[in-house]
Amino acid sequence: MENIAALKSRIAELESLVKYYEAQFALAKQKQFGASSERGESPEQLGLFDEAENTAVSKEPEPAVEEISYTRRKRVGKREEDLSGLSVEVVEHKLPTEEQSCGECGGALHEMGHNTRRELEIIPAQVQVIEHRQAVYSCRHCEKHNDHTPILKAPMPEPVIKGSLASPSAIAYIVHQKYVMHTPLYRQEQDWQRQGIALSRQTMANWIVRCAEDWLEPLYERMRSQLLAHEVLHADETVLQVLREPGKKANTNSYMWLYRTSGDTEHPIVLYEYQPTRSSAHPRRFLADFQGYLHTDGYDAYHKLPLTVVGCWVHMRRKFTDALKTVTQEEKLDSNAQKAIERIAQLFHLESLWKNLPPKERYARRLAESKPLAEAFFVWLETLDTLPKMPLGKAVQYTQGQRRWLMNVYLDGRLELSNNRAENSIRPFVIGRKNWLFSNSQKGARASSVIYSIIETAKENGLKPFEYLKFLLETVPNATIGELDSLLPWGEAVPERCRMPER
Repeated sequence: MENIAALKSRIAELESLVKYYEAQFALAKQKQFGASSERGESPEQLGLFDEAENTAVSKEPEPAVEEISYTRRKRVGKREEDLSGLSVEVVEHKLPTEEQSCGECGGALHEMGHNTRRELEIIPAQVQVIEHRQAVYSCRHCEKHNDHTPILKAPMPEPVIKGSLASPSAIAYIVHQKYVMHTPLYRQEQDWQRQGIALSRQTMANWIVRCAEDWLEPLYERMRSQLLAHEVLHADETVLQVLREPGKKANTNSYMWLYRTSGDTEHPIVLYEYQPTRSSAHPRRFLADFQGYLHTDGYDAYHKLPLTVVGCWVHMRRKFTDALKTVTQEEKLDSNAQKAIERIAQLFHLESLWKNLPPKERYARRLAESKPLAEAFFVWLETLDTLPKMPLGKAVQYTQGQRRWLMNVYLDGRLELSNNRAENSIRPFVIGRKNWLFSNSQKGARASSVIYSIIETAKENGLKPFEYLKFLLETVPNATIGELDSLLPWGEAVPERCRMPER
């Protein structure tokens, strides 16, 4: 009997292990071949395509027809809206004067109208040399009669890099290509060569680092001081490979940290910071002067900060989404993973209804309607009987461990249910990293963090990155410390040409 009991126990253990490996295989297969979207297929979604057939009632009487007459302004075509911000060059096509006669009677022809066809013309980047000549003046009388001749020079703007061919537009173009269009410097080098210009990637890298250190870092520090004055922030981090770091191998991970404002601010700020490790000491130092709420994912380093950390329900929901990917299609609708996702979806549905409410009213509605659902969700999790090593068991354990920080969203109406703002802001860096792969040095990584901060903050505030960078590199070398605030993306000194056209 003891042998039978031991065999049954061993069989149960092996069956559990098989289920675990099946779940891991299904999850790996889904990650490799499946869709990356987290949107589940609820019963309501499955019926979208036959909604008309399912909801139609044949015996229902037709509604009475009510005639309504009104006038409305004719909508401008989408093409006209798309082209409204572009300059137009008109090319006239007319008959020669000697051909402007009637073929039947010989009478003179007059122009009764015209047909119009519009085309987009692309003018590739053009390179030319700008030669600055500074006039130098002296006094003829003093040259002849005095032992000292005064010299006067005409005013000339400071160069962006002394002793270099670099211009504001050239550097802005190179930076835009790398950090906005994700084109590595070696590809830009090849493109310059095709245009007959010998501009090496080393030279371009030197220009980028110099400009970041000399002209963009002061703006970065001004934005950082304004960022820390807010009461609600978001944070995230991602890996970065830096080849030349003291005491580290080239293939060791470094990190790019991100901090940004929340949706309660008029002027969004997005800042990156390069650091060699993922230690909690880095956000602790960066946020030393910050007091308020910090949205994060479930990384434990943030929980060690002397701040009110707000957890991310989307990050938590992914655990259940992964668990759902390991069950068969027939089991999905009745699985506990699907039920957990549906309960979380109720909270996000309420948030979508309240997104335009003032924070105080949203706070009150959350306490009355959303918080009871969230608390019921955690009570329901305690009733589930799950295996701790299975994906669903891991999701339940993770969620219960994050409960304290997830429920902090109900402390203030300005807080958000997710940390999506930070994840969306760090995505441009992740896309760029896939193209240029690594930073060569710590200086390069630091320069990248400053430049990404300037560009992403400009984009958040409705500016054209290239035009704004060009404006900064033309202006900051000749500006004083007191003028820096007016040069920030929302400053009054930013010209209209830097702004995106309104749609």
